[in-house]
Amino acid sequence: MDIELRFAVKEDCPRLLELIHELAVYEKLPDEVTVTLEEFSDAGFGETPVWKAFVAENGTEIVGFALYYTRYSTWKGCRLYLEDFLVTESERGKGIGKLLFERVMKEAKDKNYNGMNWQVLDWNSPAIDFYHKYAAEIESGWLNASFSKEQIQQS
Repeated sequence: MDIELRFAVKEDCPRLLELIHELAVYEKLPDEVTVTLEEFSDAGFGETPVWKAFVAENGTEIVGFALYYTRYSTWKGCRLYLEDFLVTESERGKGIGKLLFERVMKEAKDKNYNGMNWQVLDWNSPAIDFYHKYAAEIESGWLNASFSKEQIQQS
């Protein structure tokens, strides 16, 4: 396995969006991805970028990614938030996820963040088992809340 990890560049956005759609299908929410390629690219590489990502390439294509950003906790300070993390189905079980996850952990360490957060669906046993290998704390009791763009516009 010859995998190269690198920071994502704007030209990667179409492939990243394909992988994001793959993740949404896996999470049983295929219709929830509404961001356009233009919005996605601009959010990562426009005038005020809000996300960064590492990509894993196998020599011919991007087979995985980890997209993250800085979040601020009033309780904990600056933390890295891992928004999406996926290795395409055909490449799973080859250690690519481990490489990506550990690279993100290194980024949090290099930036001297006070920790790292992410979400995992309660039914996603493979992911939960993966995170337990790192002694991650999987919390319960918090519920997610959100507004859509339309809801915000109507308020």
